[in-house]
Amino acid sequence: MRVLGVDFGERRVGLAISDPTGTLASPLPTLQRRRGKKPPLRAMAEVAQEQGAEALVFGLPLSPRGDDTDWTREVRWVGRALSDQLGVPIHFLDERFTSALAERHIRGLGLKKSRREAKGLVDAAAAVIILQTWLDRGSDPDPGTGRDADSGDDLT
Repeated sequence: MRVLGVDFGERRVGLAISDPTGTLASPLPTLQRRRGKKPPLRAMAEVAQEQGAEALVFGLPLSPRGDDTDWTREVRWVGRALSDQLGVPIHFLDERFTSALAERHIRGLGLKKSRREAKGLVDAAAAVIILQTWLDRGSDPDPGTGRDADSGDDLT
């Protein structure tokens, strides 16, 4: 099953797709968005359909204490709206620290400084981390806890 991972931000939307076996996440081109404008649901839906996504995993931007914020609620709304539009299941995963992990990973690749600082590259890497974490955990994102994927499981 192919799954689309999403790192939804105010300026960019990082995207990743799993392989058909649901084992490995790979980056997709990052979508640009204009601050204050409607979420790019149509563009995200087009990518999901082109890639054959059968499920969605959205990074959930919880507060440092693990609580919902206004932005968390916005991301949940966008994820559910896209899920409804596509008719596929949606899962949410705590994305705290994924941007820092993605930046560290990008720096470790040995790219030129100008390429390392490309924000779209970091957003795509964050989407890969979100999706790969979810894939690695299987259908139960936190085995043994009984917590639902929608609860915003921790990445650590």
